[in-house]
Amino acid sequence: MDAVRSFLRHPSGMVGLVVLLIVVIVAIVAPVAFPVSPWEMVSAPFTPPGEDGLLLGGDTLGRDVAAGVAYGARVSLVIGIASAMAAMVIGVTIGAISGYFGGKVDLVLMRMTELFQTIPAFVLAILLVATFNPSLLTIILTIGAVSWPPLARLTRAEFLRLRNREFVEAALCQGEGTLRIVLGHILPNAISPILVVTSLTVATAILLESALSFMGLGDPNLMSWGFMIGAGRTVIRNAWWMSVFPGLAILITVLAINLFGEGLSDVLNPRVSRRRS
Repeated sequence: MDAVRSFLRHPSGMVGLVVLLIVVIVAIVAPVAFPVSPWEMVSAPFTPPGEDGLLLGGDTLGRDVAAGVAYGARVSLVIGIASAMAAMVIGVTIGAISGYFGGKVDLVLMRMTELFQTIPAFVLAILLVATFNPSLLTIILTIGAVSWPPLARLTRAEFLRLRNREFVEAALCQGEGTLRIVLGHILPNAISPILVVTSLTVATAILLESALSFMGLGDPNLMSWGFMIGAGRTVIRNAWWMSVFPGLAILITVLAINLFGEGLSDVLNPRVSRRRS
């Protein structure tokens, strides 16, 4: 409860949270506000914003840009959150094993982590998505597979810091098993920075998905912000709204997530909070 009250007093964190809630609400009510499919033609091509009842205008095929932005929010949030969860599971598992056992296990796992970090995440994501059939599940697993190294290194550092603490030694003396010590004693004390980095990973995942869709590597059955920007880039001088509005949606959402993550970091890490104050 103290953490919640502290977060409610954090101005930038609250701004990020409010904006995120608005994006989530838009994504939830999209089928109600726009009962017509975002792929359906509802007006003449290149309808300017405000005409023919289209708030954000129409695209090259006369599809409603506002409907695309609303449905794109659903895709971005699902992929962002699911990919971050996948990255957290992979990264925390590898980091926990590496930090707790140390020695040769730590050496092997960290060399593997460094190998993944030497390959640019976006390039690896392109290779993986292009190799397999682009779909929602493929994109989620791909982004999760290229986003876990920072979480693994953070988890390892936290486990190295905590594994020799008194409460861990006491648990060992009581005969508790390795899994119980890791999950019941060390991980709960290391979870705060992991949650912060995971929240910021959501923003990275949304940007990666948008970039993949922009290049035509997104799910062809789903309307996404990146796809809309890619479809409108060739006519941006004549129909600027086709690219500007989904681009603003990406900017606002990613900025809100970063503000929320910054507030979460300040609340969950008192040392950082005191240093900033």
